Amino acid sequence: MRSLPSIIHLDMDAFFASVEQAAKPSLRGKPVIVGGLGGRGVVSTASYEARRFGVHSAMPTAQARRLCPNAAFLTGRFEAYRQVSELVMALLRELSPLVQPLSLDEAFVDLEAGPYGPVLAEAEHGTGERLVLALAEDLRADIERRTGLTASVGAAGSKLMAKIASERAKPDGLVLIEPGQERAVLGPMPVRALPGIGPATEQVLRRAGLNTVAELAEAGEAELVQLLGKAHGAGVHQMSIGLDDRPVVADQDAKSVSVEDTFEVDLADRDRVLREVETLALRCVRRLRGAGRSGRTVVLKVRRFDFSTLTRSETLRGPTDDETVIVETARRLASQVDITGGVRLLGVGVAQLADYTQEDLFAQAVREEAEAAAAAAGAGAEEEPEAVEEEAAVARRWLPGQDVRHTEYGPGWVQGSGVGRVTVRFETPWSGPGRVRTFAVEDPALEPARPLPLREDWPAEAEREDGH
Repeated sequence: MRSLPSIIHLDMDAFFASVEQAAKPSLRGKPVIVGGLGGRGVVSTASYEARRFGVHSAMPTAQARRLCPNAAFLTGRFEAYRQVSELVMALLRELSPLVQPLSLDEAFVDLEAGPYGPVLAEAEHGTGERLVLALAEDLRADIERRTGLTASVGAAGSKLMAKIASERAKPDGLVLIEPGQERAVLGPMPVRALPGIGPATEQVLRRAGLNTVAELAEAGEAELVQLLGKAHGAGVHQMSIGLDDRPVVADQDAKSVSVEDTFEVDLADRDRVLREVETLALRCVRRLRGAGRSGRTVVLKVRRFDFSTLTRSETLRGPTDDETVIVETARRLASQVDITGGVRLLGVGVAQLADYTQEDLFAQAVREEAEAAAAAAGAGAEEEPEAVEEEAAVARRWLPGQDVRHTEYGPGWVQGSGVGRVTVRFETPWSGPGRVRTFAVEDPALEPARPLPLREDWPAEAEREDGH
């Protein structure tokens, strides 16, 4: 364990929603909700204005609409989020070559490995802490100056405590936890505060009367190993007493994204299994999108009542992060598995990862358009299927929040569409709130566009820094 709080954890505040507010002046200070907009969509990120109404990430979008009906509900613009993320990560790498991104909006940084490392090594304890705080404050100021967004930063002697510190700092703050204070900080926290403790592990611990981190520490390693198994129990005990020697690993590149749950009672009902698989697939998609990735192979993991484990996988034609595609593929895989005797664990993952492609944003919309056209034609219609597909392929679909450009009015974004019309607000990140105009969905003067930078001088700055 380090004697100096030289590991920092940066977490951008309500990242996706904050990027949307920065890009759309008319939404600043108003509730914004980013996520899936369909009947089974879920909230990816809610602005702090929306959170006051009880909206939070992973909530069904339909429930969010009931809680906050006046919010702006927008589809994700991952190209824009990646642009901002790359700029923020570049600022972090000025502090140290050891930057470990966890997602587009979150990363660990090891300050001892950077240009200030020698100074930190030689400084007295108090001087070293003041330098860490100064570096973190400068970082937050640089991010706000370059992007207009706020970030929360935690500093500590380990990754575990740095992340807990950044949670305490939210929103738009900075918290330093001094080495030696780990147990005092962790003790009153619920067991779920520790990484690796999910709902199933929490239930096991609760049944044993262990509800807080202090109670885990008091229970001792032997009891936790008996409850959770050797590796997991020992790891949980180490963290409960504030010990975490995991290094910051630069540019860790995950080969897959997955989630899994262990059930208290084995599942023997096919419909229940399929519902749980759907829930896991949606969680996996949220994690995939949070990392700004897409994937080509969907993997199902099943551990049966006798502890035998099997996996099934299906490789798609191309990488995607479309929740409908991944959910339906996972359900199809699950429907082929023999669940006789019951299932104790289910997992859903996505492998063969690729960088996110903007075309994925429109995959579900295109499919819905095709389904609507087929439904309108009727199951017994005489029209050839090829004709329906061709008509659906040329129909234009405009999604709320989507970037567009009009030949006369310039750049803007889609507020909504329906009944053959699309409403666009024409404004830029560096303008004031813009005017709203309505067009026919097929208006040839209106075209999809790439995201604009959040600062008007952003491209010029980026070119200078790249040396071009």
